[in-house]
Amino acid sequence: MRRSELLGLRWADFDEKAGMLAVTGKVIRVTGQGLMRVDETKSTAGRRTLPLPKFAIEMLQKRRHLPYLGEQEVIFPSTAGTLRDPNNFAKEWRTARDELGLGDATTHSFRKTVATLIDDEGLSARIGADHLGHSHVSMTQDRYMSRGRIHTQVADLLDRAVASKTSCPHPAP
Repeated sequence: MRRSELLGLRWADFDEKAGMLAVTGKVIRVTGQGLMRVDETKSTAGRRTLPLPKFAIEMLQKRRHLPYLGEQEVIFPSTAGTLRDPNNFAKEWRTARDELGLGDATTHSFRKTVATLIDDEGLSARIGADHLGHSHVSMTQDRYMSRGRIHTQVADLLDRAVASKTSCPHPAP
């Protein structure tokens, strides 16, 4: 998810039984009003429901039962129980990243990693776009899925194609 979407998640968006998380809004800063959660996403495609991996479901279940954190409206509140500022979160991430020795990894790096995993698994760019909340599949392909890779499957495909043509008793002219 985008950082603003993650910080806008509410417990009401988490369907524990189905193992799903609905992305229904985001946290923004409004001049003169401060942080607000709005029921809108970057695009209409950003409004989506994500099936969660087991580790994420388990983490959210544990978090929901923690005193204070599980009692807040949003899943990831600030220490004061208010909305967490996406810019402050970025600074906190840089500190954690440095302590973990993760180099230059950004929170956005995780979105790119998910797209790469989707691509590596042979899933379509449409699936990637739906999961990442992109309106256009081309955005997912051009900016999130890797290019310049070696694809041995093409050599295998060509071997099969040539083998099928040479094994015919009457090859086409």
